[in-house]
Amino acid sequence: MAYLFLAFAIVGELIGTSMLKASEGFTKWLPTLGMLFSFIFSFFFLSLSLKTIPLNIAYALWSGLGIIATVIISIFIWKEKINGASIIGISLILIGVTILNLFGPAQHDAKNAEHMVEKESISNGG
Repeated sequence: MAYLFLAFAIVGELIGTSMLKASEGFTKWLPTLGMLFSFIFSFFFLSLSLKTIPLNIAYALWSGLGIIATVIISIFIWKEKINGASIIGISLILIGVTILNLFGPAQHDAKNAEHMVEKESISNGG
């Protein structure tokens, strides 16, 4: 469920960022209100996901996937250009998020927690 909450947070952040662009410096009220609602929605679901997902993993996914999706949105919706440096930077973000998820301290903590539960179950005769 925590990763579903994180997905909601990412979607809220993407909508909020697009509404921020559409608000044209807060001069358009409807996009401004949409931006405020979207960011409140995003942070609410991010906070729910943090009850289970470690902060370093949740924030890496939230910001990393948000950056990548924002670039895609900016190209297709806002007709912005992308260059080689942008592609390299996005690739490095993907690599970093992958490394954090596969090898980060949260993975080590999860394995230790599993081991402790197994050990406790054995010692209780279970």
